[in-house]
Amino acid sequence: MTQPPLLPPPFPVEEYSSRLAALRTVMAKRHVDLLIVDQFEHMTYLGGYRSTAAMYQALLIPLVGEPGAVIRALDAPLFSEISWLTDCVAFADNENPIKVVAETIIARGYGASVVGVERDSHFLTINRALELESLLPNANIVDFSRIMWEMRQVKSPLELACHEVAAEICDRAAAAGFHAARAGVNEREVFAAMTAEAWRSGADNTLLAVMASGPRSATLHAALGHRTLAHGDILHVEPVPHFRGYTSRMMRPKSIGAPTNEQIGIAETLIQIQDEQFHAMKPGADAKEVDRIVREDILAAGLRDSYTNITGYTLGLAFPPRTSDFTRVFLADSDWQLEQNQVFHMYTSAGGMAFSETIVVTPEGGKRLTKMERRLFY
Repeated sequence: MTQPPLLPPPFPVEEYSSRLAALRTVMAKRHVDLLIVDQFEHMTYLGGYRSTAAMYQALLIPLVGEPGAVIRALDAPLFSEISWLTDCVAFADNENPIKVVAETIIARGYGASVVGVERDSHFLTINRALELESLLPNANIVDFSRIMWEMRQVKSPLELACHEVAAEICDRAAAAGFHAARAGVNEREVFAAMTAEAWRSGADNTLLAVMASGPRSATLHAALGHRTLAHGDILHVEPVPHFRGYTSRMMRPKSIGAPTNEQIGIAETLIQIQDEQFHAMKPGADAKEVDRIVREDILAAGLRDSYTNITGYTLGLAFPPRTSDFTRVFLADSDWQLEQNQVFHMYTSAGGMAFSETIVVTPEGGKRLTKMERRLFY
């Protein structure tokens, strides 16, 4: 695979304007005059810009008027280059960014207004929140948690296009890794092959894959080791590339040498059960019923003694420190319904092997965005 995937156009201003209008509808219902947005995913979703975590930065979104940003001066040129917004207050490294945010809010006439904050943000720490409240003594600070995570559930056509590119990168990276994987090869060489292919194909993140082999193949979140692959190993790969911040994911196993009949049988059963789950992923379906297909059938088949982990979770914009989005998860007691154009990472595992896909909800059922053949490779 030498040619990179075809890339969709950048998000137009109209897409951001639509997102902003939807957000302001919620703000109005909650009587929020100004919203402080500091979670990376939401800054990117609304402003087209993701800051670095070295210092606190935020978007300030009024109910009426142009949103603004409070940005580290070192990052201001990047903001001007990639954001559709033009209003930017830059602070120097010797300034207190929380104080600059508070002063900007007061200067713009919102010092005694209803100010919403993301109390579930990774960046509005307890200390920062307390300091902000002390600097805005006349403001009514209210919680705006979870709302933007919920707003981002249903993907637009251009968002789906980004997921499709990331999914193609998954396919390419896994194929490159499997091509390199053979007895006598260090697993880091396999990882390097996957990473190189992902970067060539357009991935924009650095943590591009999860991989484990041999006795650790069933550890889905294993740290990269130093093993040399040997006959009889199961190699587990999970490419997790991002394209423009949107992530797709996929898990596949490869047997180093011919697999046993038992391993082939387990893989085929996992795939068959999971395919039934995908077929049920239609708009309006109950999440717990979609989950039940995999959870109960795999237990009934005797492939696992217990099944306590989730069988899928939300995909979309994702930035460190949050590597996965659990706004929606599939569990036995999940109490929500699927919507068209939601995107999920659906996965299952047994017998030291795991299979997963990036799935978009459609009226015909779950559609795979990752296209790699579903089988135990060898």
